[in-house]
Amino acid sequence: QVQLVESGGGLVQAGGSLRLFCAASGRTFNGYMMGWFRQAPGKEREFVAGIRWSGGNTYYADSVKGRFTISRDNNKNTMYLQMNSLKPEDTAVYYCAAHRFGGSWYNPTPAAWDYWGQGTQVTVSS
Repeated sequence: QVQLVESGGGLVQAGGSLRLFCAASGRTFNGYMMGWFRQAPGKEREFVAGIRWSGGNTYYADSVKGRFTISRDNNKNTMYLQMNSLKPEDTAVYYCAAHRFGGSWYNPTPAAWDYWGQGTQVTVSS
């Protein structure tokens, strides 16, 4: 049974930083794509960043490029999201997700991903 558990959310002022953690368990994740999504009140869940567990290739939404960094520690089965220069519009519940996409492509649509964590709240005050 795959389990994804997020932590690290909180309240921060605009311009500040936070680091999110996603502890993954239940299987080996070689060949999987791991990702961070977020959902703000009244909005749809959206892709933030993704990383290939095996090769480490990373992908980012345009809205976070240059500010957020996704990484993973294979030995600890943990994925991270370092968020710098936070803006009030980054306020959302952040979710960790995983899916095994075939080949070198991936689908950033939330419905395409199999496994999800429970989410962690990030609030950025102005």
